[in-house]
Amino acid sequence: MFYVYLLKNNITNELYIGYTKDLRRRLIEHNKGKNKSTTRHEGTWVVVYYEAYKSQADAMKREFKLKQHGSGKRELYKRLEESL
Repeated sequence: MFYVYLLKNNITNELYIGYTKDLRRRLIEHNKGKNKSTTRHEGTWVVVYYEAYKSQADAMKREFKLKQHGSGKRELYKRLEESL
């Protein structure tokens, strides 16, 4: 399985979208500063939301759509309003 995920920093409230084959390992890497996009922040990254896909190509397409700052991202944030 492949996962598209949304992380939130517990101090800065910043959000990060990514995809991975191993969500647990990836979260540990984010919190250990092994991702350039999430190393400059204090606090802990927590998983707010994820989607599972059988196909890596499908997961990559979904991540790309969400990272484009378009309607897909707005719709996801609207759905998760109370969780964010």
